[in-house]
Amino acid sequence: MSTATMQAVVYEGPFNIVVKEKPKPVLIDETDAILKVHIAGVCGSDLHMYRGHQKTTTGHTMGHEFIGTVESVGSAVSRFKAGQKVMSIFSPMCMQCWFCQHGHTNRCVNGPSFGSMSLDGGQSEYVRVPFADSTLEFIPKEVSDEMMIIMCDIFPTGYYGAMKAITKLMRNNDTADSIAGGALHAPSALRPNFQKIALDQLMVVCLGCGPVGLCAVLSAKALGAGTVYAVDSVDDRLEEARKMGAQPLKLGTDDIPEIVKAATDGRGADAVVESVGNKSAMRLAIDLVRACGVVSSIGFHQGELPFTAFEAYSKNLDINMGRAAARPVFGESLTLFAENQDKFSDFITHRMPLADAPIAYEIFEKHQARKVILTL
Repeated sequence: MSTATMQAVVYEGPFNIVVKEKPKPVLIDETDAILKVHIAGVCGSDLHMYRGHQKTTTGHTMGHEFIGTVESVGSAVSRFKAGQKVMSIFSPMCMQCWFCQHGHTNRCVNGPSFGSMSLDGGQSEYVRVPFADSTLEFIPKEVSDEMMIIMCDIFPTGYYGAMKAITKLMRNNDTADSIAGGALHAPSALRPNFQKIALDQLMVVCLGCGPVGLCAVLSAKALGAGTVYAVDSVDDRLEEARKMGAQPLKLGTDDIPEIVKAATDGRGADAVVESVGNKSAMRLAIDLVRACGVVSSIGFHQGELPFTAFEAYSKNLDINMGRAAARPVFGESLTLFAENQDKFSDFITHRMPLADAPIAYEIFEKHQARKVILTL
């Protein structure tokens, strides 16, 4: 067992993050890699634990966004070798279980979560990465290391949320064709003649303009949605959403339900992408979406949902919730991100040394930073 130590950002309870000495990680499984970390991000998901909303034990290293250099690899690792610079997708995936093999890498049964009691995270000098061949990725030359931290989690997640919503809406066009096709033997006067929804006529509302929400805004526009509204209470975030092509709506100031209804002849939004992860945001999503619309929720929810089964039934809602399947969408989301990285040039507002992690969490929690990275 190694006696070497390192500095790490450790969770000691709600609003109690400390930087302390911990044992340096070692290879455990043949699919592992050990990384020397250069940059680690503080993510909105980290705040759920920081605020005490996510119940957990203490003593583990925080963080699931990190970039570093491979120090060593297990005997079964074939894609990477010592000395290569890489980034990590936010959650390890084995690519062998039923879920991984069917594209549901977000539900890998063998992959523990970084920054949890089951696996130390990457806000540290070194980190162990399980299933390195499928969890790590090389950094393309056209994207800087700092920009690539956005690809560890928040951009693939925002892209996934927008893609799910738009894909489901477009699939409804195919359903209409199928129903009409099934009526071919009916008298011509009785055959349905359903209208399709054009992609550029879709209205998507993005609730929350934090880092993930802004990525969802850009993705929804890039995927072809005609109108995108962005909802938040922070002026700076709304201005960023406007730059990405959205029409900003401010909570507490604008009458958001009335604005959405007025823009859709009273129907409501075709889709709502919710990235906040609290009850009030989900309640607003249910209120804003039209009947037979889509709610794509990528926020980290806990506890009971703020709507009834009857409400969902009476609006025929298509509700998609949960963690993003980052691996299946990584390539396409990276292409989109690389093409639009200039829009994220001022996305990272704070760069702080690892020793200042407690301060980083405090300012991020108070919405005084758009994105914070820890440098080593």
